[in-house]
Amino acid sequence: MMQCIFLLSDTGEVMLEKQWMGQQVDRSICVWFWEQAFPARDSYKVPSVIASPAHYLLHIVREGITFLACTQYEMSPLLGIEFLCRVANVLSDYLGGLNEDLIKDNFVIVYQLLDEMMDSGFPLTTEPNILKEMITPPNIVSRMLSVVTGGSSTVNNILPGATSSNVPWRASDLKHVNNEVYVDLVEEIDATVNRDGFLVKCEVYGEVHVNSRLSGVPELTLSFSNPSILNDIRFHPCVRFRPWEAHQVLSFVPPDGAFKLMSYRVKKLKNTPIYVRPQLSSDAGVCQVNILVGMRNDPGKPIDSIALKFTFPQSVVSSDLTANHGSVDVLTHKACTWSIGRIPKDKAPCLTGTLTLESGQDCLREFPTILVGFKIMGVAMSGLKIDKLDLQNLGYRPYKGFRALTQAACYEIRI
Repeated sequence: MMQCIFLLSDTGEVMLEKQWMGQQVDRSICVWFWEQAFPARDSYKVPSVIASPAHYLLHIVREGITFLACTQYEMSPLLGIEFLCRVANVLSDYLGGLNEDLIKDNFVIVYQLLDEMMDSGFPLTTEPNILKEMITPPNIVSRMLSVVTGGSSTVNNILPGATSSNVPWRASDLKHVNNEVYVDLVEEIDATVNRDGFLVKCEVYGEVHVNSRLSGVPELTLSFSNPSILNDIRFHPCVRFRPWEAHQVLSFVPPDGAFKLMSYRVKKLKNTPIYVRPQLSSDAGVCQVNILVGMRNDPGKPIDSIALKFTFPQSVVSSDLTANHGSVDVLTHKACTWSIGRIPKDKAPCLTGTLTLESGQDCLREFPTILVGFKIMGVAMSGLKIDKLDLQNLGYRPYKGFRALTQAACYEIRI
């Protein structure tokens, strides 16, 4: 069981704390954690679970905010980390983002949410749609009313119907005028290419998002045409595990509104949709740069918002870079961003120019790493395809919609 949770800023300041147990944890544990974690932040990843002399500390970092939980006894790390991730997702959904100002401006709502999400150190209500029925999300009207009334409570006096339902994430008396359900496949490519142009690593992290606006208590069944490619699968609590284990079919009663149905990984992809061919040659204190970008294979849809970013080595004092397509922006901290947009059909985008090295250095001794970003609407690069979506226990015929999106999460080109 968890004893408490702390929200720390990017400087280690305790912005908010919530104690669930009778024996309170002193804030000095945050100072100890920061001293242990801060030296490692620039060199390697801080472990998600750290053992202090008196407690086990679990933490995640979202948008510069550290969510730190303490427990005096051993518990499942996955349960603790998953709960912290759910807290971060709920706060981001409520506040429209995560930063220090938003949390300090809405600390009352944050406290109320933490009260409902955990009871006596154990997770209680974590579904966003049920929480929104209990605690009103902040908006301009509620803030003005709070100022006029002197800070009135945003907690509803009536419990949601789902709290007494057999399906704790969904009320039994839901009614919608337009009954519809949308399924989105959102995938991110994580790829690394070495200086010889060979693909060192290429895998996909994907999520299945569902936006359900259906009346009553519907039974949904979602199947894929090639589920065997999926690895490291995680399900929403509404998914029944036995149908998936037996037939690789997702059977569930959906929450009302938008939610993440499942996440997965697809490993060992053979190709990426685009290629980047960098060439750097240096002599006499000047480095010649030539970077070519093109399509490796046609994904079937146009690739949008392609952008490249790389940081110059410390020995570079000035740069003169131009591109035959898109715009080049040289930032003040010796970083260059090349925004390409869509790749034209008649020519391949190319970035050329020179980098001037500092006095006394004839050639580059260190080479930059190029980060590539892109988006493809309507295509799942893993090859995952939805076969069909069946709806049962309904007296109406709803509208069903499907979409796919692929984007680069960490696409590195090592020169």
